[in-house]
Amino acid sequence: MFELERICLLCIFLSWNLVSGQIRYTIPEESAMGSVVGNIGKDLGLTLAEISNRNLRVSAEAGKQYFRVDVGKGELVVNDRIDREELCGESASCVLPIEVIAEAPLQLHRVVVEIQDINDNAPNFETKVFVLSIAEVTASGTRFPLESAQDPDVGSNALRSYTLNSNEYFSVNTKILKGGRKLPELVMSKALDREKQETHKLVLTAVDGGSPVRTGTVQITVKVLDTNDNAPQFDKQSYDISVLENVTSGTVVIGLKATDLDEGPNGEIQYFFGDQTPETILDIFNLNSETGLMTLKRKLDYESTSLYSIDLVAKDKGSPEMRGHSSIQISVVDVNDNAPDIVLKSLSSSMPENSPVGTVVGLISARDLDSSDNGKVSLRVLGDVPFTLKQSFENHYELVTSSLLDREKHIEYKVEISATDSGSPPLTTQKSFVFSIQDVNDNPPAFTQPIYTVYLEENSAAGKIVTSVSAVDPDTGENAKVSYSILDTKVNDVPISSYVYINSDNGSIYSMHSFDYENLKAFHIQVQASDNGRPSLSSNVTVHVFIVDQNDNAPTVIYPSGPMGSLSHQKIPRSAKSGHLVTKVTAVDADSGHNAWMSYKLAEATDESLFSVNVYTGEVRTRRAVSEEDDSAQTLLVEIRDNGVPAQSATATVSILLEDGIHEPVLDLRQKDPEPIRKNGRIAFYLILSLASVSVLSLVTCLILVVKCARSARRSSTCCMGRMDSDDFRARNLQLQLNTDGPIKYVEVLGGDMLSHSQSFRSCLSPLSEFSDFTLVKPSSTLDFKDMISVLDASLPDNAWTFESQQVRQSYNNYTFPLTTV
Repeated sequence: MFELERICLLCIFLSWNLVSGQIRYTIPEESAMGSVVGNIGKDLGLTLAEISNRNLRVSAEAGKQYFRVDVGKGELVVNDRIDREELCGESASCVLPIEVIAEAPLQLHRVVVEIQDINDNAPNFETKVFVLSIAEVTASGTRFPLESAQDPDVGSNALRSYTLNSNEYFSVNTKILKGGRKLPELVMSKALDREKQETHKLVLTAVDGGSPVRTGTVQITVKVLDTNDNAPQFDKQSYDISVLENVTSGTVVIGLKATDLDEGPNGEIQYFFGDQTPETILDIFNLNSETGLMTLKRKLDYESTSLYSIDLVAKDKGSPEMRGHSSIQISVVDVNDNAPDIVLKSLSSSMPENSPVGTVVGLISARDLDSSDNGKVSLRVLGDVPFTLKQSFENHYELVTSSLLDREKHIEYKVEISATDSGSPPLTTQKSFVFSIQDVNDNPPAFTQPIYTVYLEENSAAGKIVTSVSAVDPDTGENAKVSYSILDTKVNDVPISSYVYINSDNGSIYSMHSFDYENLKAFHIQVQASDNGRPSLSSNVTVHVFIVDQNDNAPTVIYPSGPMGSLSHQKIPRSAKSGHLVTKVTAVDADSGHNAWMSYKLAEATDESLFSVNVYTGEVRTRRAVSEEDDSAQTLLVEIRDNGVPAQSATATVSILLEDGIHEPVLDLRQKDPEPIRKNGRIAFYLILSLASVSVLSLVTCLILVVKCARSARRSSTCCMGRMDSDDFRARNLQLQLNTDGPIKYVEVLGGDMLSHSQSFRSCLSPLSEFSDFTLVKPSSTLDFKDMISVLDASLPDNAWTFESQQVRQSYNNYTFPLTTV
């Protein structure tokens, strides 16, 4: 009933505040009955007679009649005891509205009486004795919240501070909480020692600010605990949360969390409200001691109470138990029931992709019908888009670009703007719109491959497509239209346009003529792709063209050779044994790779059982010892076939005469190596040794020719002696034959002119060869040395040994043959 009366008085006062010119008096609380509040008659402009005749009185309503009108004096006087704390509680302002009625004519006058606080209440602790248990291992500086004193007075008369009796272990600190509540904290100044002192008796004094000062005390007994030395610790020293007033009963307000470093029962925690928690709070909130969940027992009422301050305790199950302390401030907030609105003042529909950062796209404003924080609106752009909002003034924003735009990544952007008020919970409104991005020529064409490699068969018909290059441009329209061209370069001092041309529209490259691998093995083309933008952008790519060898060259026999074809006349004694080296057929192939691999085969023979041809080297040897029954004249047809598809071949005819009583014409200088040479690094040594021996072998050749001419003077009308002068010898032909089957196996030096016999010397050079020797074979006709060199140069693969033309010409005159590698 008393609360209803307070609410009615407050409502009347609030409604009267809207009327200006009302009468207002001020008196202190606890004024004695009969105390004059003010001269109401004079203030209303009434005489004493009018006051009596018109029956001026204070309207009687439900509740106490605090004031009355003294008709004889025209004064408003105190009629009953006035206790400000009873009327207005902890409110800083306390006013009593009253109605004064006059009759004849009937009039109603509003009067407001402000009740001033006096220091009539001392601070008071609800309990007079407070027991606190503290473990002796508690660190210095630890704080323990204590029960706060209550002082119903307000203003300067309210509670001001706390003091503690003098001692060496403890001091007191006043902590001011939200709402101005002063909470005393017992601060341990020095570590405790239970063995020295088990109990500490303290007196906590609460002091107000009135005059005279009023105080209240409480006895604090501190018990020093021994064992369980870790108290539970809340994850926060204090909690500050807000709860809507319309949440339902059973709603979880907060989940408390505390930890204890101890194990077992000493670390098991239970949660409780503080020992001095008022029943009004216990009626509203429930705390689960095991889980720490705080829930509502009934709905909150913002108009009744907007703030709850609650002390929290976490206890472990140790012996003695340890406590952790915290506090929670629960703010009850009003309901936010109006969502904000987004207003588009101006908005662009499209913009070029090269717009600078900070370009204004649109003007936007926001509004909310709510008030206070519920009406404060903030805008933001949602998602990962290159736009942001820049506030120009309150609730007005500019939508600007926050980074460079790229049409190739995003043709358009859907921008969503969210407006959120500051209510709790906040309400949000979203609005979206679409921007299209205009293209600019900011991307050069990009080839689909970083480099092109093409293999083109030689002898392909002119006009054949070599390859096609392709470039794409992520721009659009004319900015993305690509045309192709070949940059002006030269191949063998000839413009590239003489070899190929390109279709400017589709990038197809065509050959201008047929290619010959033996003349041109590879070349490259620089292709440029340009778009039609303004300005035009371009990029280049290299096309490597490799000519693929075809088997279009048959083997060429370079030994034996003669003016009438590949014919060789050889003589061997009838005393020749099995394996006797008769001669060696040598050929070269202008092709390369597999197409230049050659094999030798005995196609026809007068007596196939007498001779054999080595399939790899072309050496002609006797398969068995020569007998008296064998024909004196033997003819061999040797076929040389390459490894191409289809294979090509050539033949060489070798005529052999079996003679009696002649000396061995072939000087076999084999010398078995101690062991096979296995290191390729020694090849250079053997090559130099072989080349140095050429000069010596040339002299030996001359001596052999002299001996042979002397022995064969009776059977031949010609003799080489007549042609062995120095001038004629220089005119003779020296040939150097290099084996091209894998690693170098031998070098042959052939001497002689086109019509005479020559001497052939073989130098085995390969580190894989079983022998290292020089073999003198029978004279045979040869090809022209310069022609042979040109064939060798064209046929040998890139990794083979060859001659440099200038060195070869020099060697032709002085019989010195330097070799180089390519």
